[in-house]
Amino acid sequence: MSATTENGPTVVVVTGTGYRISKDALMSHVDILTRDEIDQRPPTGLGDMLAYLPGIRSSSFSPGASRPIIRGLEGFRVLVLNNGMGMVDVSALSQDHAVPSDPTEARRIEVLRGPSALAYGGNAIGGVINVIDDRIPSQAPAKGYEGTLALQGTSVDQGLQGAFNIKAGKGPWVFTFDAFDHKTKDYATPVPPQLLSYSEADGEAPDTRRKQTNSAQDMRNVGAGVSYVGEQGFVGLSYKTTDYTYGTAIEQDVHIDLHQERWDARGGLNLNWGGFNRLDASAGYSDYNHAEVEGGELGTQFLSKGSEFRAALVRDSLGKVSGTVGVSALKRDFEAIGEEAFVPSTTTKQTGIFTQYRYDSGAWGIEGGARVDQTSIVSRESNFDRDFNTVSASLGSFYRPSQHTFVGLSLTRSERAPADVEVLANGPHAATGQYIIGNPNFKTEVGYSLELTGHLASFENQRFSVDAHIYTSHFDNFIDLRDTGGKDDEGMPIFEYVQTNADIYGLEIEANARLGEAFGQAFSLNAAYDYTHGNTDIGPVVRIPPQALTLRLESKGGAWESYAEVRAVDARKSRLATFETPTNGYTTVNIFTSYKLPQLPNVSLFAEVRNLGDIEMREATSSTKDAVVEPGRNLRLGLVYNF
Repeated sequence: MSATTENGPTVVVVTGTGYRISKDALMSHVDILTRDEIDQRPPTGLGDMLAYLPGIRSSSFSPGASRPIIRGLEGFRVLVLNNGMGMVDVSALSQDHAVPSDPTEARRIEVLRGPSALAYGGNAIGGVINVIDDRIPSQAPAKGYEGTLALQGTSVDQGLQGAFNIKAGKGPWVFTFDAFDHKTKDYATPVPPQLLSYSEADGEAPDTRRKQTNSAQDMRNVGAGVSYVGEQGFVGLSYKTTDYTYGTAIEQDVHIDLHQERWDARGGLNLNWGGFNRLDASAGYSDYNHAEVEGGELGTQFLSKGSEFRAALVRDSLGKVSGTVGVSALKRDFEAIGEEAFVPSTTTKQTGIFTQYRYDSGAWGIEGGARVDQTSIVSRESNFDRDFNTVSASLGSFYRPSQHTFVGLSLTRSERAPADVEVLANGPHAATGQYIIGNPNFKTEVGYSLELTGHLASFENQRFSVDAHIYTSHFDNFIDLRDTGGKDDEGMPIFEYVQTNADIYGLEIEANARLGEAFGQAFSLNAAYDYTHGNTDIGPVVRIPPQALTLRLESKGGAWESYAEVRAVDARKSRLATFETPTNGYTTVNIFTSYKLPQLPNVSLFAEVRNLGDIEMREATSSTKDAVVEPGRNLRLGLVYNF
């Protein structure tokens, strides 16, 4: 949802708290990608698309498997949601497992950190990525229909992508349909993908080809929905199916076939009861499976079925007090089949209650919330049955000395129950080259975070603005996967989940300056910088992201919109875990331009060159970086038609 002020668009966040807050009045860091931004971004996985945002990186296992990493935290500490509901996939289980959702289907993507993620419980201890689509419409289109057609092609992987969505109906019935198709071949690389040290360690001859073998992708999504929209609110139902085949890149003859079917129901009711003015409710069911296929033969299969429910009473824009009270519940049945089924079959159930309130006097305010969950993990195969009770809470205050200045300080306690793989894993996982062992006696993981947030804009037409976040976190019983130094009977290194104490701190800064106008264009300069430091009682946090700086010169005017971008990522050669290898830094340049056709103002053509210098890029956050290099120079051409 968005609103417009005299100074331009102001985006408000709905999913983080339930009630609306202006982005520049939040006490924690929230990033939002709009539909226009998503349409013009490269056709990549969710992690790779968000990796340019400050404080966010990608797991970058392969082009097909890229999960977001937030402030150095990944896996089970980062929730990936679809319209506020869990994906019910297995992407958090291992870096080679993909998220079964393409960013292109989103109407907007919200990235929430700190107190903003509290309502989703301890599994959002690192943050929340919420992919919001319009498959269940909450309102009818103004002219009875609206939609988007987007097409693009890429040179580096001979990729083609097409996406189409339409919403039709003046009410009370509104219907939606969307389809997405993305195909690529193995992509070209600026250098041979495998480092010499990697080839020598495997006893192989170095591969001198400049192509990332087994990096091709083939993804199809089809979805549909229907809503009844009336004066008192809306209620709707949607269905989506996903088929995705992608290569693991690190192994030449292993690819993954993924399939998911998903049903969702959602509704919102306007009311006037007990100080609340809205009731929001959602329910979903997902049937997910993926198979690891090696040399054409079916290998290990991972199956996940689950359902989830969430309901909240919301007090929104009523005086100085906003708030929400809600409940949630989920059930997930997980099963792994095959020789490399390193996790036994489990059933996970979780129920929770949550509340969050905010008082805003205009000049100052306070905000606080709490969530209580009970999580049970049962495995008949392992004779395991445990319940975990967790409590998360936050409290903060803010001061607004002027219309253009905001400062906030928040303290958050997040508690997370260990995941099934962390307590029950015991077996080899060839995709990551590890024999993984869990610990059934793990305690809950508790994190304490303090975050200082500041927003500053110049008084004169907001020609200059800064958004800054400084945070520090301490974790008790931090769960980490570490190399034991031993090997199994097949020579595979043994990794074991352990618990330790951890400290992570860092900062994120975004700045914007309007430079002036020339040649009918308005020019601005954007800068983004992030730094993360992490340490545990047994050494540095694994795959902590190096600092990065991004500078972007933008121009907008008339039918044209362009930018030139320089991104510098530091090396990571010190403070490494025992099994990590050094990573070189890099500086890359991207150039983009788009043009709206005068005769067809709803049609935009765009072109982009990524990695202009065709330089070698390896991500320190990737477990496969010594064998998988990022794509080389890439020309991307596309078209977006909004109707």
